[in-house]
Amino acid sequence: MVVDTGVDFERVVRAALAEDLGRGDVTTEATVDAAATCEAQILLKEPGVLCGLPAAEAVFRALDPESRFEPLADEGAWLSDTPVARLAGSTRAVLTGERTALNLLGRLCGIATLTRQFVDAVEGTGAVILDTRKTTPGLRALEKYAVRCGGGRNHRFGLDDGILVKDNHLRAAGGIRPAIERLRGAELPIEVEAERLDDVREALAAGVESILLDNMPPATMREAVALVAGRATLEASGGVSLETVREIAETGVDFISVGALTHSARSLDVSLEVL
Repeated sequence: MVVDTGVDFERVVRAALAEDLGRGDVTTEATVDAAATCEAQILLKEPGVLCGLPAAEAVFRALDPESRFEPLADEGAWLSDTPVARLAGSTRAVLTGERTALNLLGRLCGIATLTRQFVDAVEGTGAVILDTRKTTPGLRALEKYAVRCGGGRNHRFGLDDGILVKDNHLRAAGGIRPAIERLRGAELPIEVEAERLDDVREALAAGVESILLDNMPPATMREAVALVAGRATLEASGGVSLETVREIAETGVDFISVGALTHSARSLDVSLEVL
């Protein structure tokens, strides 16, 4: 599966390299001739979804614009213990960029892999797995790209591309109906959080088209699905795990948002070997 990135990898890489290099890679500069060149390969050392090769490539090209980078597999592919890319260029650039490239690659592979596990767990139910804004500051675009690589779908990218009225908004506004009245004429899609069935009824009465079922037990979610009867889309959220996601999906909700995709994914084991 080839995934359209839509990500400015160069921006992220510049910041990551500045953090790691500081005033320069003193070890590499002391031990490796400036004119030296080498070939190397990057390996994914455990089963998982490949994601992040464009980020790794951007690291090495930032350090050596003449470097060659050859992907050996597609983004989004499930692989196990195999080389995923070859590169050639300045030895200094390869060694200096190694850790930054692997940090990004391992992190994105981990997110994509966890996402695929959630997607597979709800297969056949019709429920769509969504991410959240619980991302690493500065890496949101990359982490949401990894969710797409894993087969999930992105929820809001930021606070400016969708209206999600949550519990604290409702307290500040005085409830669902007053909040929705303030939003009349909004050009963005509106979603409202509901913690009880009465909240669902009030949201429907207010004409809300999307309702977030927050921390509801599955039995209550089923009641909400029956109550809504297709008049609004329903998103389940709150404490979703691989152990519970299938039961949640089988309630009939349309979407399941999972913060763990980005805040709890384990980085996969990746390495670089000079040949």
